[in-house]
Amino acid sequence: MLTQLHAQNFKSWQDTGNMRMASLTGLFGTNSSGKTAIIQLLLMFKQTVESADRQRIIHTGDELTYIDLGTLHDIVHQHKLPSEIVFSLNWKLSKPLKISDPEGTPDKILFLINALSFKTIIEGTADSIAVKQFTYSFSDEDKQYLFGMRRKEKKSNKGKAQYELIAEGYHIKRSPGRKWDLPPPVKTYGFPDQVNAYYQNAGFLSFFVLAFEELFQKNIYYLGPLRDYPRRSYIWTGEKPQDVGRRGELAIPALLASRSDKISRGKGRKRITIEERVAEWLRELGLIYDFRLTPIAENRKEYEVKVRRSPNAPEVLITDVGFGVSQILPVLVLCYYAPQGSTIILEQPEIHLHPSVQAGLADVFIDAIKTRNVQIIVESHSEHLLRRLQRRIAEEKDGFSHQDAALYFCNTDNSGASHKTPLELDTFGNINNWPDGFFGDELGELVAMTEAGIKRQQNI
Repeated sequence: MLTQLHAQNFKSWQDTGNMRMASLTGLFGTNSSGKTAIIQLLLMFKQTVESADRQRIIHTGDELTYIDLGTLHDIVHQHKLPSEIVFSLNWKLSKPLKISDPEGTPDKILFLINALSFKTIIEGTADSIAVKQFTYSFSDEDKQYLFGMRRKEKKSNKGKAQYELIAEGYHIKRSPGRKWDLPPPVKTYGFPDQVNAYYQNAGFLSFFVLAFEELFQKNIYYLGPLRDYPRRSYIWTGEKPQDVGRRGELAIPALLASRSDKISRGKGRKRITIEERVAEWLRELGLIYDFRLTPIAENRKEYEVKVRRSPNAPEVLITDVGFGVSQILPVLVLCYYAPQGSTIILEQPEIHLHPSVQAGLADVFIDAIKTRNVQIIVESHSEHLLRRLQRRIAEEKDGFSHQDAALYFCNTDNSGASHKTPLELDTFGNINNWPDGFFGDELGELVAMTEAGIKRQQNI
């Protein structure tokens, strides 16, 4: 689970400041206020980790990736080059990382790590990009440790960048022989193979890299704001997709692939399939009464999604009911299909949904968080979702408290730079620093309507 994020010089953000990330992290604000940039930063690192090119420092994207951010010039704040982009992230590990002492017996534990911090500084010019420094840090038994690499000021005789190892809190020993400088890092976060060759007891450093890659490859899942149109039939080849796809196009294959898996509904409640849980939510949200997946014929790989709007209504295809059902379906599936303990990123899940269903999304999120220990990062414009969340905090529904939420309001100044306001939630769900114009000027609209009504009456 992500616990803190900080970025400098990325897109519209000169400096995000330290952002606390909670079980439910909400990003609200006006259009083009920097909300999406925070999500894009995480997705940029996800697609960098997943890239097969070990020399690519950051993968800004193309038509096949989660996002396409263009060039380095496009992602640097105010497009000013040369410049530095700074990114740091703290996260809790899914299970403690045990590192054996390389100089002791295999059963002797050198470090027992529950949480890691990562920081990288990337330098860019008009024609080049390089890693200036990256570090991993953690604490163990109240002692602080930091390991990483930094670029040396002096280049090699061939004009290439040279790097040195950083080690604080633990002594890493050089191997006998000539003291070679290190080549550049792998991507923006990895130690090159030469570290193990040049140092006697540095093999454990690769565990930090693996933890970082596991975070982005296996624990962060994304669903975009523009989701696929419903189809009259869906093809499933029998494979189990990794997620529901960035447009939700794999939601139905994900349901079919998970039919043999049972998920928890909370303590003391019967475990059911994801398909059954999704059907329950569609009914609870008032969208449809019944939902099922059926093959179009025996021994065929095409499936239909059939629904009933009410108990006595005829069964129809999902294409023949309101658009909102197909739009919320990938949201529901991802919340219960992603592995337990995952981080789920959702952009505007409320699109095409009735206000009452938008409010119900808060209940979906709280249920997924409490029963599956997932983290949800949501960008939204929905006042209804926020109001329901505030109510559930006041009710302490399923033990969900104000400490389980981190909410931010984003806006921009006259120069186009983004700024954030952490919303101060109390134990009763009140927001004690409600920003002006959060969801428009409701009071101003009422005053203007009243004045217009009085003026018209005077002219009658």
